[in-house]
Amino acid sequence: MFGLAIHGGAGTLPRAEMGREAEVKYRAGLREAIDAGFAVLQAGGTSLDAVTRAVVLLEDNPSFNAGRGAVFTLDGRNELDAAIMDGSDLRAGAVCCLTRIKNPIELARAVMEQSDNVMLAGPGAEEFASSRGFAFVPQSYFHTPERWKQLERIRSGDAGLSALTISHVGTVGAVALDDAGRLAAATSTGGMTGKRYQRIGDSPIIGAGTYADNRSCAVSATGHGEVFIRAAVAHDICARVRFGGRTLSAAVREVVLGELPALRGEGGVIAIDPRGEIAMEFNSEGMFRASRKSGEEPQIAIYR
Repeated sequence: MFGLAIHGGAGTLPRAEMGREAEVKYRAGLREAIDAGFAVLQAGGTSLDAVTRAVVLLEDNPSFNAGRGAVFTLDGRNELDAAIMDGSDLRAGAVCCLTRIKNPIELARAVMEQSDNVMLAGPGAEEFASSRGFAFVPQSYFHTPERWKQLERIRSGDAGLSALTISHVGTVGAVALDDAGRLAAATSTGGMTGKRYQRIGDSPIIGAGTYADNRSCAVSATGHGEVFIRAAVAHDICARVRFGGRTLSAAVREVVLGELPALRGEGGVIAIDPRGEIAMEFNSEGMFRASRKSGEEPQIAIYR
C-alpha cells in the first residue's frame, strides 16, 4: 500500500466567485502535481522523493502561493518558507525568508540531508544554498500581476481584505506513504499578502505546519499560521494518533474542527497514516486538494 495527498491552500475563492476558467486551471495544477508525485511511488521511489516532486510542481505553478506566484510582503518583496520531514527517523529540514531560491522545498531537503541543522533563515540559508550549488533566480521571477494586485488592495485599505484574508494565504504541501511503510511531509509557502518584513508562519516550523512520524502519521497544514503555531497543529494530530489512540480521521477532525475554531483559526490539513488512510479536513469554505492510493484513481476537489 502506498498513497499521496497534496494541497494548494485552504480558504480558496468563495464558490460564487470561482469562475469555470479558474477552476479548470486549479484542478489542472493539482492533477499535474498528484500525478507526478504518485509516479514516484509507483516506480518504487521513497515518500520523501514523492512529496518533494509534488511540491516542486506546485511551487512552479503561479496559481499557488509558493515559489513563483508567491504573495508579497507589505514592502513589495517575496519571502519564501518551506519544510520537509522524514517520518522514519524524524529528520527535518526547514528554510525561511528566502528571496532568490526557485524551489524552497529542495533547499529545505538539502538542509535536512546535508547539514547538522534543522532550520536556516534568510541570507544564511541562501549562503548555504550557494555552498551546495543551488542556482539563484532574480526576485522578479516570483512576481505575478495577480499577487501584486492583491498587495495593492491591502495597501489601499480595502475594507474587504486584510493581511489575514485566508483567500490569499494558500500554502502548498504534500504527505506520502511509500511501499516500504515510510511517511514524509512537505510544506511550502509565500506566507500572507502584506505580511511584515521577515514574518514567519507555521509552514517551516516543525510540529506546527509540518510533521511526520512513522509511528503515527504525516501532516501538512495550511491556513492562519499564527494560530497553527500556537496550537502546534501538525504534532497535535500525530500525538492524538500515537498516544491517544485516535484514528487519523478522528484526530484531524478534533483539531481542525475543534481546536482551531476555538482560537479563531481558519484553514485545513492533509494527513496520511501507516495504513494508507488519508484525511483532508478544513474549516474554511474550501481547500485545493488531491489524493491517490495504490490501486485507485486520483481524487481532486476544491469545495466540499
